[in-house]
Amino acid sequence: MISNPDLTCEYKLWPACKHIAGLDEAGRGALAGPVCVGAVILPDNDPHLTQTLSGVRDSKQLTPRKRLELAPRIKESARSWGIGFASANEIDSLGIVPATRLAAGRALEMLAFFPDFLLTDFRLELPELDIPQAALVKGDQHSLSIAAASILAKTARDEFMRELGLNHPEYGFSKHKGYGTLLHREKIAALGYSPIHRKTFKIRNFA
Repeated sequence: MISNPDLTCEYKLWPACKHIAGLDEAGRGALAGPVCVGAVILPDNDPHLTQTLSGVRDSKQLTPRKRLELAPRIKESARSWGIGFASANEIDSLGIVPATRLAAGRALEMLAFFPDFLLTDFRLELPELDIPQAALVKGDQHSLSIAAASILAKTARDEFMRELGLNHPEYGFSKHKGYGTLLHREKIAALGYSPIHRKTFKIRNFA
């Protein structure tokens, strides 16, 4: 069953917090390329927002074509939005959790407004930031702000991986976007690591 996120969480917070930033990541479990975090602040005074963003949900539940269709609509509707990356080298150096938090900080720095509350997907807590926040289990299936952020993160990372793939066409990054598909693992076994692979990530055995 496909969940349709709404503004229930935002409506509870908006009377006290005008600038609520939803955050979500893409690429956390990939074997290559960066991790990406999207941040979206939706307006608190648009009565047609839910209708305008109809179809926005967890990016994993959408086709690439639908995500590309929705991303511009999200950017146009948002009060502000930002995207941050942490590279494969930063992931290897810091670990995936600190690197994801680094990407989140970079996304927040792109916002035109300093958020007064963060709604994040579960496992994307940012304890180093002195901002009230809530990490929601399956947040991208419940909060429209988080779902919108998930789409921006996914579309931005996919485009980034397609560009990186031009420099390393032999790995097929445009197809798997760095995730551990059978094709990708076969390419690593045959060719070794490229400069954009995460050297500290364990590759699963072939089925």
